[in-house]
Amino acid sequence: MAIDLQTHRDQARRLDEADELAPFRQRFHIPAGIVYLEGNSLGLLSASAEKAVLRAIDQWRTLGISGWLSAEPPWFTMAEEIAALVAPLVGAAPDEVGIGDSTTINLHKLLCTLYQPSDSRPKILTDELNFPSDLYALSSHLRMRGRDPMRDLVVVGSKDGCTLDERDFAAAMTADVQMVVASAVLYRSGQLLDIAWLAREAQARNVLIAVDCSHSIGMVPHHLDAWGVDCAFWCNYKSLNGGPGAAAGWYLNRRHFGRPPGLAGWFGSRKDRQFDMATEFDPSPNAGRLQAGTPPILSMAPLLGSLRVVAEAGIERLRAKSLGLTRFLTQLVEERVGRFGFAVVGPREDRRRGGHLALKHPEAVRVSKALCKAGVIVDHRPPDIVRLGPSPLYNSFADCCEAIDRLEAIMASGVYTRYSSERDLVS
Repeated sequence: MAIDLQTHRDQARRLDEADELAPFRQRFHIPAGIVYLEGNSLGLLSASAEKAVLRAIDQWRTLGISGWLSAEPPWFTMAEEIAALVAPLVGAAPDEVGIGDSTTINLHKLLCTLYQPSDSRPKILTDELNFPSDLYALSSHLRMRGRDPMRDLVVVGSKDGCTLDERDFAAAMTADVQMVVASAVLYRSGQLLDIAWLAREAQARNVLIAVDCSHSIGMVPHHLDAWGVDCAFWCNYKSLNGGPGAAAGWYLNRRHFGRPPGLAGWFGSRKDRQFDMATEFDPSPNAGRLQAGTPPILSMAPLLGSLRVVAEAGIERLRAKSLGLTRFLTQLVEERVGRFGFAVVGPREDRRRGGHLALKHPEAVRVSKALCKAGVIVDHRPPDIVRLGPSPLYNSFADCCEAIDRLEAIMASGVYTRYSSERDLVS
């Protein structure tokens, strides 16, 4: 085993030496002694994001209310400034992107705006592996519309509990389905769905398609305009490193700009008319019409720094390194700890994989706790998944090797059995 260990370390060293993105690691605050592999849940703080939020605080201190127009950038248009930075990552024009609120609230806003059920076409189509908050939102929205989720929420099943077959989605797009809501990358297994194909199938049936990009944005290139997606939504605190609770984002295809927002608020007004304080709503002519209340400036400010780091790295280079990291992790898992019962779930082909790796193990809860105690920060997803989410901006191939070294030691010593099999509140 010692020979294999050195072989893998040498391999990691060579990969790191060839890594064009290696210098970006120095721009992030990485806790000492920690191998942080949870960028798919919460990205680390960069110096650029830290500087941006401190600047916003300083502007609040020195400008007070004048910051709305005198800050740099003005708080009044900060959402539009951030939208322009995000737009290339989703393959959209800046005026098709909005920033504000949370992921689930933005899904509700899109549903209120686009979902128009009729007696002949009342149904929403999703899948059983979708992120639970999306499922909760869809069910509650249907109830709000006077619909029965048991009847009008169609849920595509998984054959293996980890992955989906897009053909099952297409088969379920029957004449009574009005809208599809799917994730670009599945949060449990990391499977990358073929959204371009799904969008074509939806368009052929006159079905709207909404995409949750929370586990794909900043890690996988998107071409929402070219694919013909109707709308999308995502969080900005994972691979975009916007900080805990960072303001989320949405995409609205320009063919829907004429629709009145289902949840209207004054920041969705035309910017040149907003302070007229008219009693009749005059919506923004673009995706900004889905803004509602006053934007959370301190939750948006870090994005001004973090997104510039992402832009400098380039989404194509980020994707290439992400695939390299998960490919190397897969090799290490199979060659070093496969004998302990770990199995990598999800597709193996690059074109079918997102940016995180899912390991199946019957003691996933205990293993996750033992890893975190050993300084390898991962998370657990019930019932039996340990997720490894390396970031191409700040993780190295040596990190991958060190993480599996520590996992091997945990399994060989049996130390994981000392930990409770009960799930922690946050993991």
